[in-house]
Amino acid sequence: MIIMKKVRWKNFLSTGNVWTEVDLVSSPMTLIVGENGAGKSTILDALCYGLFGKSFRKINKDQLNNSINRREMLVEIEFSIGKNEYLVRRGRHPTVFEIYLDDRLVDQTSAREYQEHLEKNIIKLNYVSFTQIVILGSSNFVPFMQLSAWQRRGVVEDLLDIKIFSSMNVLLKEKIQINKDKLTNLKYQIDLAEEKITLHRQHIEELKNTNEKRVADITVELEEKQKELNRLNHAIEEANEKVGRLTSEIRDATNVEKKSKELKQLREKLNNKIEKIAKQKDFYENTIECPTCTQVIDEQIRSELIRANEDKIVEVEEAMLQLSQTLVETEKRTVEILSVQSSITQLLEEINSYQNNSNSIQTHIDILKKDLEKISGEDVDVSSTNVRIKELETEIMEIEFQREVAIHEKEVLEMAAELLKDKGIKTQIVKQYVPVMNKLINKYLAAMEFFVKFELDENFNEVIKSRHRDDFSYDSFSEGEKKRLDLALLLTWRAIAKMKNSTNTNLLVLDEVFDASLDAAGCEEFMNVLASESFKDVNVFIITHSQNINSDRFKNIIRFEKHKNFSRIAA
Repeated sequence: MIIMKKVRWKNFLSTGNVWTEVDLVSSPMTLIVGENGAGKSTILDALCYGLFGKSFRKINKDQLNNSINRREMLVEIEFSIGKNEYLVRRGRHPTVFEIYLDDRLVDQTSAREYQEHLEKNIIKLNYVSFTQIVILGSSNFVPFMQLSAWQRRGVVEDLLDIKIFSSMNVLLKEKIQINKDKLTNLKYQIDLAEEKITLHRQHIEELKNTNEKRVADITVELEEKQKELNRLNHAIEEANEKVGRLTSEIRDATNVEKKSKELKQLREKLNNKIEKIAKQKDFYENTIECPTCTQVIDEQIRSELIRANEDKIVEVEEAMLQLSQTLVETEKRTVEILSVQSSITQLLEEINSYQNNSNSIQTHIDILKKDLEKISGEDVDVSSTNVRIKELETEIMEIEFQREVAIHEKEVLEMAAELLKDKGIKTQIVKQYVPVMNKLINKYLAAMEFFVKFELDENFNEVIKSRHRDDFSYDSFSEGEKKRLDLALLLTWRAIAKMKNSTNTNLLVLDEVFDASLDAAGCEEFMNVLASESFKDVNVFIITHSQNINSDRFKNIIRFEKHKNFSRIAA
């Protein structure tokens, strides 16, 4: 049983930066009153936000923060389940979502997984179920009778704690898929082994029929390749001989290159010498005074020096002529050498090409010889192939056994799937509880002096008969009568939850239930129900501004008021 103990909040809706705390267990009957807008219904939104992250009323999350403070909104809920004490803290600006078990923080995951853990593993209630058995409000409450068929089923499955079968069904579907994949894989393995056996047998047959032909073909190919190899080797020998002859023709290549280089260097020096002598000649031809001592140079001396330089130029030019003739002969020999070297290069490329082809053919010859050796030993290979065939046949027998086991498992899983369908075990359990539900609903309707016969079928469709047993629908009744039906269903779900001890809780909050549709007689009748023995362990909170409520029935009255534009509990 979930014992809701305390709820407190600050900076939540119209509440300021001071904790507002409500003790949920101190009184069996608590009346919450206040003027319109005083914040008396805030407890509903605080409970829903703290547990489920959304308000009871249709309020945007950003609007839950106090519009003045806009910061540090926080809601805390304390409750116990058995010996375990829980605290849930949730807030915004900054974002907070924490679950404490006996003062220790429960390991946090993603917000979605953390919320799922809270709903499925701790309180075992979702938002819809919580608002069906714990909270009944006039603003945002959707009565059970106005829920869709699948939503009705979800609420009842929560109450009867049979959603486990849905979880089991999900796990079962995974197992069915695994089994299906296993059968497919086993079938594939059998087909593959059978195909291998067929291939091995074909291989043996082919060996028997084609070995001689293969030997003959390989022998012919070997002879052809050997001839081609001999031809290439002969071509390589001839090319090598040519290379040898041509190499001997250019033995002087190094000396010619060296001589050409020396002649060119000497020509450069003679050119430099001619330029130098020409400069000296030009100097004496154009200079009358010595640039160093400024004395006039003797004309005879100048003439002798000019003639001497002219003689030197003639001498050097003759040497240059001889040098040029020698250089022409050297360069001619160089051209001859380069031509021979080009021929040698071409021959070497041909030799390399021949060698590559020779190597390739030799490799092919080696492969053909290995094939011949392999064919010669085929008798041994046939024997090993027969052994492999027997191994594969044994493997098929083992896989067939595994497949039979998997087929049996499939049959069991299919039977389990039938049981876990909506029309299986869950329907049988629902069938057992439907009469109990109908009995309780009619009991509470009678206690509120609403004498109709109300029945739900296994699909949670209603049949309502009144007056002279005429058939009625939910929408046929007045708002007051609808409210009696809603209250009867709420009390029934709580009773069923208590029987199952699955979603049983001490808390019941009724918001303005007495303010709208119920008349004074209806209010009194419903209060009598709440005061009965069956509600002795329930902490009831009634939020109202109705005058139909007798405040003497309540041991605790909480009054909310607005103070300086903030909601608070009046002292």
